[in-house]
Amino acid sequence: MSQTFSRRMNFLSRVTIFGAVFIVGAVALTIMEIVRSPYLTEAGVVRLQPVPFSHKHHVGDIGIDCRYCHSSVEQSAFAGIPSTKTCMNCHSQIWSDSPELEPVRASFRNNTSIEWTRVNALPDYVYFDHSIHLAKGVGCVTCHGQVDAMPLMWRENSLSMEWCLECHRNPARYIRPREQVFALHWQPPAGQQDFGQKLAATYKIISTEKLTNCSTCHR
Repeated sequence: MSQTFSRRMNFLSRVTIFGAVFIVGAVALTIMEIVRSPYLTEAGVVRLQPVPFSHKHHVGDIGIDCRYCHSSVEQSAFAGIPSTKTCMNCHSQIWSDSPELEPVRASFRNNTSIEWTRVNALPDYVYFDHSIHLAKGVGCVTCHGQVDAMPLMWRENSLSMEWCLECHRNPARYIRPREQVFALHWQPPAGQQDFGQKLAATYKIISTEKLTNCSTCHR
């Protein structure tokens, strides 16, 4: 009895199956890389603002403390955007005629807000509280990077759920003494894991199960 298909078809079918699996895997990996890329996360992408505010100048060169502008960061879920009056405390006397600062002066004259572009924005379905993270020893640099080296502001990290969970699963790796939360150049000790575990106990960060529960961030 003759065969309907030659033995060569066995080889072709195997090649086709393995080729299909390879292609599907390659497509999946490509999609994952795209999702993690700056094209979608905007990590490392400078966001243009109505006023070219430089953290490098104000924080790095002059030494202004984060809390001078982000005054609610220790008590509120939001870090807060400084009012125009805060800017004018200095700029009514310094660079008071600079064309680049005209939007600030106009905002102050007209009692209108400057429409800043959000840099570190989370989806509406994500709950994030700045105050609790600071109280538990998470430094500004951990999330926002070395802002004192940023002439214009960019998002340092992806802010993806995967990135957040990396810390929530092992907070001891990232936390620091509370008095060092705003220190931009604090360096962790050699034994950060053991040091962090002691801080976690002191700051009552006990249950990583609770930190990784969906309802902690999605309320």
